[in-house]
Amino acid sequence: MNKSTITGDNGIKPKEQYVHSVFEKIAGKYDTMNDILSFRRHKSWRQFAMDKMAMRPGDTAVDLCCGTCDWSIALAEKSETGDVIGLDFSEGMLAVGRRKVEERGLDERITLVQGNAMNLPFGDCSFNYATIGFGLRNVPDPVQVLREMKRVVKPGGMVVCLELSKPTVQPFKGIYYFYFRRMLPLLGKLFAKSYEQYKWLPESLALFPDRKQLEQIFRETGLESVESFPLTGGIAALHIGLKENGDV
Repeated sequence: MNKSTITGDNGIKPKEQYVHSVFEKIAGKYDTMNDILSFRRHKSWRQFAMDKMAMRPGDTAVDLCCGTCDWSIALAEKSETGDVIGLDFSEGMLAVGRRKVEERGLDERITLVQGNAMNLPFGDCSFNYATIGFGLRNVPDPVQVLREMKRVVKPGGMVVCLELSKPTVQPFKGIYYFYFRRMLPLLGKLFAKSYEQYKWLPESLALFPDRKQLEQIFRETGLESVESFPLTGGIAALHIGLKENGDV
């Protein structure tokens, strides 16, 4: 596999430019802020997802909105010999991820691609897994991205989404939303000098489907055996669906 980062037309449209600017701005502090804002729970969420995926040696994967590549790295380490492609539209995030990939000696098996999750530059039925972590709520059309993920996985392959979600049980729901809407931007300002960028995160979740709605969207996309799992009181959720055997 080509070790270098592939850079091409990332397909960014005017309505996507703000989201792109957010991640370019916060790329250098993204990992630190993830730890602070999720109380390091994002690591256990990803491990839960990996356990449910049950990858085997040699399995291949594409990781969309890969950011700084934590999930891409986990996929490559789990597959042991399988190739992994990480795709993101932010070169700033990929630059951080590229350093982490090289530090772990995985640059022979992880290829990083600057591109658009709405229009994947990969052939049909190319991967065993397609994953997206904390990126689906930021794309212009989540349904289109899920269709693309389904397209590029092999029959029997798995589409996996790990994303922030919406708690439903009080009083935890009220406490969480106070933290997420009021405290999170202030922490972003304090630790990453990025108040407006971290104010965007609660706004991005407001219009995003809840866990059950996203589960239904998975089914409407044509995925089978759809499952969803609430995590940490519902502040995040894992969604999994399979591409039907014989579906090309």
